Amino acid sequence: MTEDDGTEVAVLSLDYFPRESKRGGAWMSTFRKQGYKNNQRINPLIFNVGNFSSPVGDAPALLSVDEVGTAWHEFGHALHGMLSDVQYRSLSGTSVAQDFVELPSQVMENWAFEPEVLKLYARHYQTGQLIPAELVTKLEKTKHFNQGFTSTEYLAACFLDMDWHTLTSLDGIEATAFEDQSMANLGLIDEIISRYRSPYFRHIFAGGYSAGYYSYLWAEVLDADAFAAFKETGDIFDPATAQAFKENILERGGSVDAMQLYRNFRGKEPGPGALLKRRGLAG
Repeated sequence: MTEDDGTEVAVLSLDYFPRESKRGGAWMSTFRKQGYKNNQRINPLIFNVGNFSSPVGDAPALLSVDEVGTAWHEFGHALHGMLSDVQYRSLSGTSVAQDFVELPSQVMENWAFEPEVLKLYARHYQTGQLIPAELVTKLEKTKHFNQGFTSTEYLAACFLDMDWHTLTSLDGIEATAFEDQSMANLGLIDEIISRYRSPYFRHIFAGGYSAGYYSYLWAEVLDADAFAAFKETGDIFDPATAQAFKENILERGGSVDAMQLYRNFRGKEPGPGALLKRRGLAG
C-alpha cells in the first residue's frame, strides 16, 4: 500500500484458499506492527486469511455473498493495521478496546453491497453482465429478515453474560435456574431464549468476552452510525468523510480513548437510530 505520492505505508499479504492443515475461518493478523523507531515510521506487515471457495477446473474462484462480506470485513481490520500511525506498537492498529475493534471491519461491510460498489465488481465472470437490479433488491430485503428475533435473542445472551459477571457470590447458584431467572427478569417470551446456555457459552467464560458479549452489537451501532456519516453527504465515497475516518479512527489505534476518537470523527456520540433503520426496526 502506498500514499498518493508513492510513499510506502504497509505490506498486505492474502491467504484466501483452504489447504490441508489450515484451520477454518477468516482473520487478520500481523507479521510486524506499525510503530516508530528513531523518528522513522516502521511500516506494518499485515495479512488476511480466509477459506473461500477455491477455483475448480477452468472456472475461477467465485465468492458467495457471505464470502464477499467476510472479505470486506477482514480487509477493514487490515486497513486498521496498515494505516496505523502511532508511536508505540503496543497501541497500533487493532490494539484497541474490545468493543471498538470491530468498527473498522464492520463498517467496510456496508459498502460491499451498495449499488455503486456492486457496479465495480459484481459482474458475470463469462458474459461481463452486471448483477441484475432485481437480484440486488432481493439482497437488500434479506437484511430485514427475522431481525426482531435475532436482535432479541442476542440481547438476551448479553444480559445473561452481565448477570453472571455481576454476581458477588456463587453460593446456592444452579446454572439452569439462574438462566431461567435471568430470562424471566427480561420478560422474554417462551419462543425466544438466550442464544447460548451457560455450559457452552464459551465467549464469556473462556473466549475473552467476559462481561463484554454486548460488544458485537455495540460495534454494529458504531458501524451503522459511521456509515450514516457517508450517506448523509449524498456520496458513499465522500473524500472528506473518508479522510476524517482515516485520521480519527484508522490512524490512531489505541492511543486515545475510543469514544473520544469516535466523537472526533463524527462530531457527536453514536446513537442506535442508524442500526435500527438498517435492521428494518425503525423508519
